[in-house]
Amino acid sequence: MIILPAIDLYDKKAVRLYKGDYSQMTVYSENPVEIALDFKNKGAQFIHLVDLEGAKDGTTPNLPVVERIVKEAGLKAEIGGGIRSRETLEKYIAAGISRVILGTAAVTDREFLLWAVEKYGEKIAVGADIKDGFVAIKGWVEKSEISCEDFFSDMEKIGVKTIICTDISKDGAMQGTNRELYKSLSEKFSIDIVASGGVSSLEDIKALREMKLYGAIVGKAYYIGAIDLKEAIELAL
Repeated sequence: MIILPAIDLYDKKAVRLYKGDYSQMTVYSENPVEIALDFKNKGAQFIHLVDLEGAKDGTTPNLPVVERIVKEAGLKAEIGGGIRSRETLEKYIAAGISRVILGTAAVTDREFLLWAVEKYGEKIAVGADIKDGFVAIKGWVEKSEISCEDFFSDMEKIGVKTIICTDISKDGAMQGTNRELYKSLSEKFSIDIVASGGVSSLEDIKALREMKLYGAIVGKAYYIGAIDLKEAIELAL
C-alpha cells in the first residue's frame, strides 16, 4: 500500500479544513514547498494535492505553487479540486502531475469524463467524496443523488483505474478512518481504492494495509504529529 501525504492549498498556503468546512480552516504553512520537501525527506514517493479554491469555482489559482512542488520535490503528484474542463486538466498534465483527480466533473459531465479516461488512461483518477452514503460535489457543498456503491460500479465499468474515496464525516476529525466503508468497497470492486479522511493513527494504516487497499492519504495527522510519516510509509509496505 502506498502512503500519500497531503497538502491542501488555499491562497498559496498549506491548510486543512474540518469536515470540509471552509469556515473551519487552519493554516499550517505559508510555504507548501517546504512541506513537500519534508515529505520527501521522510521517504515519501507520492503526494496528494488539493486546490481548495479550485474545488469551489473551477479555477487554478494555486497552479504556480503546484508547479514548484512538482519541480522541487520531485514526488509523483496527484491533484484534485475544480478540474472540470479539458483546459484545466491539460494545464496540470503539462505541469508534470502524474494523476489528475476528477470529482464534480465525474458526476456532472459524462462526456468530459469519458474523454479524459480515453485520452489519459491511468493518469485519470476519480474522487468519490461520500456524505451520508451519497457522492458530494462542488467542494463538498452539494450532495448528489448517486449512492457510493452505484458510483463505484459505474466508474469501474467505464475503465477508471483509481478512486480516491473520502468519508467527509471523518475528514480532519482525528477520530479514525471509516474502515467498514473501505472493507466493503474493497471486497465488492476490483478498482484501486485510496482511503482518504480520518486516517489518524498507525493502527488505521495497518488496518487499511491488511484490506489490501491501494493507498491511504495522510493529512491532518501529519500536521499535528499524530502520525510519524516515516513510520507510516514503512508500515504500509
